[in-house]
Amino acid sequence: MPQHKSAEKRARQSAKRRLANREKRSRMRTLTRKVMEEQDKQQAETLLKDAVSYIDRMTTKGLVHKNTAANRKSSLVKHVNNLG
Repeated sequence: MPQHKSAEKRARQSAKRRLANREKRSRMRTLTRKVMEEQDKQQAETLLKDAVSYIDRMTTKGLVHKNTAANRKSSLVKHVNNLG
């Protein structure tokens, strides 16, 4: 248990941030999964645009490392290009 007021606040803040980051990471995975499961090229391109945009946003906020983001985007684009 925290011994100081500042440590209590720190614990509250980290718990809140952890939940927010979990939600954001989950959304990113969901968007990625939707692109990978889509078989229609037109629909996949629309989903790809949303997914790439969201991945970029999360990279800027520091949720994902920039190389990890680049690898994910690359595999998504490769998948969409191989459709149809």
